[in-house]
Amino acid sequence: MRLDELIAAGDAGQATAVEITSLDYDSREVRPGGLFFCVKGFRSDGHDFAAQAVQNGAAALVAERPLGLGVPEVIVPSVRAAMGPIAARFFDDPTSQLRVVGITGTNGKTTTAFLVRALLEATGEQAGLLGTVKSIVGGEERPVQRTTSEAVDLQSDFRAMLEGGDRACVMEVSSHALELGRAEGTRFVAAIFTNLTQDHLDFHETMEDYFQAKRRLFSSAPNVSVVNVADPYGRRLAQEIDGTVTFAVEDDADYSATDLRCDAAGCRFDLRTPAGRHEVSLPMPGRFNVANALGALASVHVLRGNIDTLIAALARGVRVPGRFEPVQEGQEFAVIVDYAHTPDSLENVLLAARDIARGRIICVFGAGGDRDRGKRPLMGEIAARLADVTIVTSDNPRSEAPEAIVAEIVAPIVESEGAAGDRPALQIEVDRRMAIERAIALAEADDVVVIAGKGHEQGQEFENGRKLPFDDITVAREILSAHLAAVGAGK
Repeated sequence: MRLDELIAAGDAGQATAVEITSLDYDSREVRPGGLFFCVKGFRSDGHDFAAQAVQNGAAALVAERPLGLGVPEVIVPSVRAAMGPIAARFFDDPTSQLRVVGITGTNGKTTTAFLVRALLEATGEQAGLLGTVKSIVGGEERPVQRTTSEAVDLQSDFRAMLEGGDRACVMEVSSHALELGRAEGTRFVAAIFTNLTQDHLDFHETMEDYFQAKRRLFSSAPNVSVVNVADPYGRRLAQEIDGTVTFAVEDDADYSATDLRCDAAGCRFDLRTPAGRHEVSLPMPGRFNVANALGALASVHVLRGNIDTLIAALARGVRVPGRFEPVQEGQEFAVIVDYAHTPDSLENVLLAARDIARGRIICVFGAGGDRDRGKRPLMGEIAARLADVTIVTSDNPRSEAPEAIVAEIVAPIVESEGAAGDRPALQIEVDRRMAIERAIALAEADDVVVIAGKGHEQGQEFENGRKLPFDDITVAREILSAHLAAVGAGK
């Protein structure tokens, strides 16, 4: 595509008929004929690498200031804001043909995305998936780098979905992506808001900033806005956005669930919709999963899905890696791995664990380094209140000392509360493997061990970007196998 056809905004004084064959924002990836976006990042500025991009063959630049490097330069107020619309045009506006459902919120995005995709496919519509755990493009799984890709990669994925037979796409849309303009140029047929609780305040600074970032998805004028009005921020959003479709667990809404009954096998409830009342069986434990299912069902139903088909699909459920995922090696107690890494999500998971526990709840968790520090003591208080035994450990410490993070978590916990027999209710084990091992060693018949914080993640992040392989599910399986072997040998 010619540069003058590609550029619809900005100072294109030098924009000639030069042919653009690729889009790049990493100077090391530039190929001859590429258009290089000089993106300002958190640690580096793409303008500083523009010369390298030109040396590698960039045919033109998109920049926020003149660079005088001998190739056409398109000057724009914000390179990030320009990148999405330019990428959409380069890939022939794929979301004008692909029905995209965007999901945002603090918690529940991943499970809701899996459910929406399952419901769409139950209606006969092949759907792609872009999310935290995995991406599925044209029926093929792809690795995930971040929740929402940079705009160039995102538009490329949309085009690949269409070429691979997808007619819809379900994507998680993070607040970072919305704030940084990665979703610009994307047309959404539906947007879902799950909830808003404390997280990412290292990036957004205040909850109001965080809310406004999430709100951007609904300002993009999707055909359908689906909002959880059981959440205070959801109620506010529903008041501010016209024509909102609402959902809630045990609250007034267009789509609601009442008479909720949850156990280890899942939840049963009375579903109320504009199409009438229905009894629903969801094979996914936890009140929070009922909320996720309501948001998914409301969005697909409004997009003209048959209600009976959708309810039947919900009854089949979905498996979401690292989301309230059981680990079973034949032990007499339950082991659950969950991604819960915010105060609200940890509380939801521990409450769901209480629904299925006939014995104690033993909780292993930590908190990420170089992230919102304010949530650490909140998570400590929640674990002390809802678990019988709390083992505080390391998560992804990054550049921080794990011991310092743990100290901030345990600060509000009073050790004398919730004592379990002669064992302290609070234990500290910074080594995550050893913490999981200790929890499993403590567990008795009918207990529930909750390993929270990392879920599907495959590594632990340390200082200087060092990442070591670590998978909570794999580690738990290994420890359980060894534990059961030792118990068997001792008989």
